[in-house]
Amino acid sequence: MKRNSLGGLILALVSTLGLSYLPNANADVPTTFSFTGKGYGHGVGMSQIGARGLALGGDTATAIMNYYFPGSDVVALTDDQIIRVNIGHLLTNLKIKGDSPGMTWQIISGESIDSAIPLDLAAKDSVNFSISDKSILASVTKVGVKSDLPLSTSFTIRWSGTRYLAGPESIVSVTQNSKSSQYKYGQLQVKAIKDPKLGTKLELINSVKLHDEYLWGISEVPSSWPAAALEAQVIASRSFAMSKIGKIQKACDCEMYGSIADQNFAGYSKEAELKWGKFWRAAVNRTSITATTGLVVARNNLPLRTYFTSSTGGVTETSLNAWGTDVGYTYSVADPWSLDAKLNPNFVKWKRDVTQQVLAAAFLLPDVVSLKILALNQSGTVKFIEAKSSAGKKVKLTGEIFRSRTKIPSPWFALSSEDLVSVQN
Repeated sequence: MKRNSLGGLILALVSTLGLSYLPNANADVPTTFSFTGKGYGHGVGMSQIGARGLALGGDTATAIMNYYFPGSDVVALTDDQIIRVNIGHLLTNLKIKGDSPGMTWQIISGESIDSAIPLDLAAKDSVNFSISDKSILASVTKVGVKSDLPLSTSFTIRWSGTRYLAGPESIVSVTQNSKSSQYKYGQLQVKAIKDPKLGTKLELINSVKLHDEYLWGISEVPSSWPAAALEAQVIASRSFAMSKIGKIQKACDCEMYGSIADQNFAGYSKEAELKWGKFWRAAVNRTSITATTGLVVARNNLPLRTYFTSSTGGVTETSLNAWGTDVGYTYSVADPWSLDAKLNPNFVKWKRDVTQQVLAAAFLLPDVVSLKILALNQSGTVKFIEAKSSAGKKVKLTGEIFRSRTKIPSPWFALSSEDLVSVQN
C-alpha cells in the first residue's frame, strides 16, 4: 500500500507547530495557559490508530509490527510464565466479593500460605481490607455476620475453578475507589507496603498465566477493531510483558502495573464485554502457536519492550527523544493515520488549558509568567520548553516530561493565545 513519506510529514509538522512563546513576563501572573496539538500519548513505538489504519488497508498483524519495529522479527517464544500484575496501587481500602453461585473461595492470612489454615467463603460473602497502623485489617462478612481477622501484613485470596482451588469456574469482584472489576483467573494477594511519602498502603496483585489469562484481560484498544489490529496489540502486549518477567518492583510487589504505567489490565471484565469481548479473546488465541508459546516481537530470540501509543502527530517518536535513552529498536516512521479525522476524531487536533497551579508544580516554580518553546525534535515533538517565574527564574523541561506532568495529550503541541508570537529557527 502507498504510504506518505516520512520526510514530508516531519517538515509539515515542524512548519505547523513552530517555535513560540507567550510574552507575559511583565504582566500579572496568568491563571491559565492554552495549548493546541495533535496525537495522544508519548508517540513511541506502535501507533494504535496507525495499526487500525493498516489493518483496514489489508495489512496483517505481522506486517504491522514489522512496520513500526523495522529490523525486528515476529517469532514464537515460550510465554507460559506466571506474571504478577498490580491491579490496585496505594490503596487505603478495598472490597472483594464472591460473584458466582455455588462457588467456594478462601482467604489465607500470612506469608506462609502452605502452612496457613484458610477461611472458606461462598458466593455473596465478602471481605473488606483496610490499613490498621502498619498492618492490614480484614473484615469478613459471611452469611450476613461480620467478623475481623487477626491483623496481618498480607492476605491471599483463591477461588474455585483456578489452578489453586478445584471446583466450578467462578468469578470474584474487586471494588476500589467506588469502581468494580471482575477476575476469573489466578489468585489475588493484598499486601501492606510502606510508601516513602504516604506511609503504609495496600497493594493488590493478581497472579495469572501470561500466555492467556493475562492477555485475555488486556484492555488497550476497542474489541470491535479489525482482527489484524487486535492481533498486533496482542503481540505488542505479550512482548512488553515478557520483557518484564522476573523483575519484581518493590513499590508494588509486582512485575507489571495493570494501568497506563505499563499497560491496562481489566481482568475478566475485558473478555466479558457484551458482544465484543469474544473477539478480543479470539485474537489472543490466534497469536498462540502452542499451549506454551505465543508470537512476540524479538531480536536474537529475546522479546523487545514493544512500546505503543494511542496516536501521534503524524510521525512516531524515538525512545531517545522521548526519554533520553536509545533502546535500539524505536524509529520515527510515518504515521498518517493519526492525522485522519475519521480514524482519530478526538486527537487529530486538540486544545487544552493548563492552570497556573499545575504549570508551577510541573516546573517546580512558585509561579509561571511566561513559557517559551526552545526547540523541536525532527518528529515535530517539543524537545525543550522553558518557563519563567515572576522573580525571573527560568526552568527548562523536555517536551515529554512536560506532557507527563501537565497531562496534556501529547508532546506534539504549541502555545496558543491571542498574543502568540512565533519564532522561527
